[in-house]
Amino acid sequence: MSKKFSVTVPDYVFEDLELLAQIQGRPTAALAAFLIETAMREAKERGELAPKEHNQEKSV
Repeated sequence: MSKKFSVTVPDYVFEDLELLAQIQGRPTAALAAFLIETAMREAKERGELAPKEHNQEKSV
């Protein structure tokens, strides 16, 4: 399941993100999602965040 949320970034970051997305031929939001996912994977690889199973059920 995917989740949506809003992110506020400085104008210069958005402009760079928009330009890179245009160069890569993908929507700005898709590039932002890819970059966040990549950063989280790298944080796990560096040991900053413990890996978690993707299909793990939440306990209530």
